[in-house]
Amino acid sequence: MKRYRNILCATDFSDYCTAAAERAAEMAQLYGAKLTLLHVVEHFPVDMSNDIIGPEDVDPAVYREERARDALAKLAQHLKTDKAMQQVLFSTDSAKHEIVRYAKDQNVDLIVLATHGRHGVFAILGSTAYAVSHRAPCDVMMIRS
Repeated sequence: MKRYRNILCATDFSDYCTAAAERAAEMAQLYGAKLTLLHVVEHFPVDMSNDIIGPEDVDPAVYREERARDALAKLAQHLKTDKAMQQVLFSTDSAKHEIVRYAKDQNVDLIVLATHGRHGVFAILGSTAYAVSHRAPCDVMMIRS
């Protein structure tokens, strides 16, 4: 059985992703592996959602990064681990591309993701988990919601 040493868990902070992060933390503990929690801020700032626009006097990039870092810290606290690395990446590309790129650059040997379990056209057109599973340089564990 393969011994994982570098586990990456990508999250969008949904409840589905919390379950995936819990599984990733269990795997990291089981294997004594390094765990990285990753959040990708996609298409910044062009396609910024109205629900995450910061106060007028705050740089939008700083605001988004602070929110993501706070959410990652809360997730690490929920997982009861202070050892997990916490990364926030800004990208003009999609999360699925950044997750794969990060995994290659950091020599990740297991990516853990949540999946909504969509099938057919929805899986082909938009699923981050689907795309990562087909492009990843390593094993991918998808945790079904």
